Amino acid sequence: MLVSLQNRPLLLTARNVLFFLSLFFVFGLFSSFSLAASSGASSNIITVQHQKDIKVVYDINQDQQQAGIGKGLYYVRGLLEAYEKQGIPESQLHISVVVHGAAGYWLLKDEPYQMFTNDPFSVNRNAKVVQELIDHGVSVELCHVTMKGHGWTAEDVLPGVKIVFDAYTRMIDLQQSGYAYIKFT
Repeated sequence: MLVSLQNRPLLLTARNVLFFLSLFFVFGLFSSFSLAASSGASSNIITVQHQKDIKVVYDINQDQQQAGIGKGLYYVRGLLEAYEKQGIPESQLHISVVVHGAAGYWLLKDEPYQMFTNDPFSVNRNAKVVQELIDHGVSVELCHVTMKGHGWTAEDVLPGVKIVFDAYTRMIDLQQSGYAYIKFT
C-alpha cells in the first residue's frame, strides 16, 4: 500500500508499521490513545472487534534486538499489552511463538547461551521475558532442526519452552487451525 507524503510515496510495510507502533510505546502515546478509546473521547479509533478465541502464531527467525531483548519477543509482549488495554482477557488469547534460525539462541539457559555467544560472562536477558510470556499463557516454541544444527539438547533450553519437530510444519499446522500468521522481520 502506498501513501503520499508531500508528493513522495511511502511504502507501508510490516517493518514500517512496527516502527511506528514502537514509537507509540516509547512515547506513551499508545496508552493515551487506548484511554481515549475506552473513555469514548474519540469515536474514530477502531478497537478489536473479535474478542473471543483469538489465535496468533509469530514466526521469529531474525536476531534483532529491541530494548535489550529479542525484538520479536518485545513485540509479542506488546501484543499482550495491546489486548489487555482493550479489555480482552488472557483466557481468550492463544498465542504461539515459533522461534528458529538465527533467533534460536534466545531460548537457551545461561551456560549454553554463553557458549553460543562466546562470552563467559553474558547472561541471557531474554530469559525473563520468555518466562513472563509463558506465565501469561503464550506457548514459546523452539525448532528442533535449529537445535540439532547447533548441537543443543533439551537440557540447554529455558524451562517452559516447548520443542517442536520443525518450525515450518508447526506454523502450517497452526495456520490450518485458524491462527493468524505474523512473520516477524
